[in-house]
Amino acid sequence: MVYKKKVQLDLNSMNYLKFFRNLFLILFTSPLFSQLSSDECLEKLSIFAESAKIKNYQAAYEPWKIVLDNCPTLNLATYQYGELILKDFIKKSSTEEEKTKYLNDLLSLYDQWVENFPVRKGVRQEGKIYSNKGQAMLDNGVKDKSLIYDTFDYAFKKDPVSFTNPKSLAYYFQTGYDLYKDGNKINLETLFEKYEELTEKFELLKTNISKNIDIILKKEESGTPLTSREVRNKKIYDTNSNAVSAYLKLIDQLIAKEATCDILIPLYSKNFEQNKNNPIWIRRAAGRLDGKECSDNPLFVTLVEQLHKLEPSADSAYYLGILNDKQGNFDEALKYYQESVSLQTDNYKKANILFKISVKFKNAGRRVSARNYAEQALSFQPSMGKAYILIAGMYADSANGCGDTQFKKQAVYWLAAQTAQKAGRVDASLKTLSARTVAAYNGRAPSKTDIFTKGNQGTTISFTCWIRRSIKVPNL
Repeated sequence: MVYKKKVQLDLNSMNYLKFFRNLFLILFTSPLFSQLSSDECLEKLSIFAESAKIKNYQAAYEPWKIVLDNCPTLNLATYQYGELILKDFIKKSSTEEEKTKYLNDLLSLYDQWVENFPVRKGVRQEGKIYSNKGQAMLDNGVKDKSLIYDTFDYAFKKDPVSFTNPKSLAYYFQTGYDLYKDGNKINLETLFEKYEELTEKFELLKTNISKNIDIILKKEESGTPLTSREVRNKKIYDTNSNAVSAYLKLIDQLIAKEATCDILIPLYSKNFEQNKNNPIWIRRAAGRLDGKECSDNPLFVTLVEQLHKLEPSADSAYYLGILNDKQGNFDEALKYYQESVSLQTDNYKKANILFKISVKFKNAGRRVSARNYAEQALSFQPSMGKAYILIAGMYADSANGCGDTQFKKQAVYWLAAQTAQKAGRVDASLKTLSARTVAAYNGRAPSKTDIFTKGNQGTTISFTCWIRRSIKVPNL
């Protein structure tokens, strides 16, 4: 019995050894276990990262590719540096075939990026990553506009918060516009809806930049020196402000070709019934009609009254102000304008409403009221450079009526120039316009010869017209 039992044990041992040998061959020769160890992955990561940091992408490529293929969930840097590496390889490709290979690798990288690192520091990144993928297609000559648009569209719908690149936002609309013009996929209504969505996104980006700039402006105005970091950040904010303004102008120019009163009114009239209980649609339609000076049409009245009925708000009160303005009920209009301001709780939206009211008063020739509202707008948003441009323009237009001598009349242009100069200081996107405007106004102001002849350098001139401001004559 003992012998047999021993033999049985030996046979079992042999079976077990055979089983584990076969298991070893199956598992450890499979792709799962051919991956690098964690230490080897970290070593390769360190190697490619050091090379990529100094932009030696050629040296970085091989160790980076090993990490990507074997340890795709190791570190976010694999995707951040991988994007730079592949973009460099695409740029330096010597053949179209080689470029296509690396472009396909880059597009695949974005998909892996979303799969493995969709969140960074607790914040979703899908919108940013997929919009970068759409931009990469566009930048590298992919011809399929529908595919590019779908990629941008997916990014925007999936995660609009992290889709913030103004260039990609603009080309998202540009691609959609091209599809509309080709009669492919997008109709006019969808085009307008997309324009409204993206305009609101751009306005949000502008507001966020303005908030950061305003903090710095207030510190500068208090006389407190900026730190080196604040100086650096201000340059970044100025650059971003320029980009947002430039790309918003691009989509405005595109939609301007389609958004005429003759097109808008029939379109909104046709769709009103099905959208009459949708305050977002009504607000956008009323805003577009107002923006294109179509507010004389009865449809505008219908939209405004319905909006105020559904959702009394700052917007509906503002549009009711416009209606009363059009009818000559200026006191009633002012009441609605003021209600619009009081209903708005966001300071930057409040500033925007105040500026719009200022423009209305300027166009009506009511300059004192226009300036008051522009200055109120600046109190809520110090970086609103366009308010300074508006005030400066009113000063310049009043030159002939604000002085009892030719010298004093011309001196108004110094005040206008000083005011316009502030626009470029607080809003980087207006620097060129500000400089051009300042030069034009100074060119109309008294010359050095005029100052010498009058002998009044350094004296103060007060304007007794509506301006009620003063200016100091420059020293020679």
